[in-house]
Amino acid sequence: MEIKILGPGCANCQKVEQLVREAVAEAGVEADIGKVNDIMKIAQYGVFGTPAVVVDGQVKSVGKIPRKDEILAWIGAGKP
Repeated sequence: MEIKILGPGCANCQKVEQLVREAVAEAGVEADIGKVNDIMKIAQYGVFGTPAVVVDGQVKSVGKIPRKDEILAWIGAGKP
C-alpha cells in the first residue's frame, strides 16, 4: 500500500502525517508513507487544497485533517 501526504509541510500537513503513521501502526498494515511537497506534483493529483491524503493513487481527503477512524477505513482496518 502506498500513502502520500500532499502539502508544503505546514503544521496541518505534519498532523496528518502523524495521524496516518499512527493509523498504519495501529492497523498493523504494510504501507509506504511518503510526502509530496512540490506544488506542481500536488496539482497533478487534481488537488488544490492541502493537506491532502492519497492512498494507492486515490485522493481520499483534501483541505482538512481527517479523523483517525477515516484513515483506518481507507487502509482497510476500520469501519467505512
